[in-house]
Amino acid sequence: MKPNPASQSTGDAVAECVALLARLRGPGGCPWDREQTFDSIQPHTLEETYEVFDAIDRRAWPELRDELGDLLLQVIFYAQIAQDEGHFTMEDVARGLSSKLVRRHPHIFGDAVADTAADVTQTWDRVKAEERAGKPPREAGLLADVPRFVPALVEARKLGSKAAKVGFDWPDVSGLFDKVQEEVAEVRAELTVSPDLAKVEEEMGDLLFVITNLSRHLQVDPEQALRKANAKFRRRFRAMEVAAGDSFEGLPLDEKEALWTAAKQAERAG
Repeated sequence: MKPNPASQSTGDAVAECVALLARLRGPGGCPWDREQTFDSIQPHTLEETYEVFDAIDRRAWPELRDELGDLLLQVIFYAQIAQDEGHFTMEDVARGLSSKLVRRHPHIFGDAVADTAADVTQTWDRVKAEERAGKPPREAGLLADVPRFVPALVEARKLGSKAAKVGFDWPDVSGLFDKVQEEVAEVRAELTVSPDLAKVEEEMGDLLFVITNLSRHLQVDPEQALRKANAKFRRRFRAMEVAAGDSFEGLPLDEKEALWTAAKQAERAG
């Protein structure tokens, strides 16, 4: 592959950011930047990731541009800390990514054939497995490479997908609907006896895990589905507040429910 002028100018812009952060972390640089560690900037990375999601959901393109810049800063920051500690550099990160993209797309950069998105996914997984075979295992087992520090819905979906690849899965979606009802009944049953909050939490976890697997079978991303449901709730709740004005908080529940129904109907009609 030969870089085109556009990619070279992009590389110059990224290189400038790398140089700026090196200066901030260097002698005479910013005291805050110099004292940061891998652990201390983790919360900022998570926050910036969700701000990217929020900008995408709102189709706020100028904000997305800025938020992607903030997210890129996190990558550069980690790489600079790694360089300061003698582990690797930002150049190593970028070259490693380029090599991985070429390696995992042999249907583009090699002789392999992949006519559909499903074919591409199979090729990607195969190459990824070959790469993993050459590395010392981080942990034993098929589920070892599912990251633990991701949103729980994402982790649950990945765990279900991994298990499904070796045949440990519901044969069809009807079984999952039955399992959802079973888990709901178990939560309800736990609440009818003297409730043990730890046991209720366990049963709720089982219910959420099954619902996540139901989403996977329906080819719905549970994280995105829940985010959209959250956004819908925000819209309708705000419509209730606007309709009721200053009296909203003091309204009885039945009047609030009527406002909710009206907000839902107005949204559907629009």
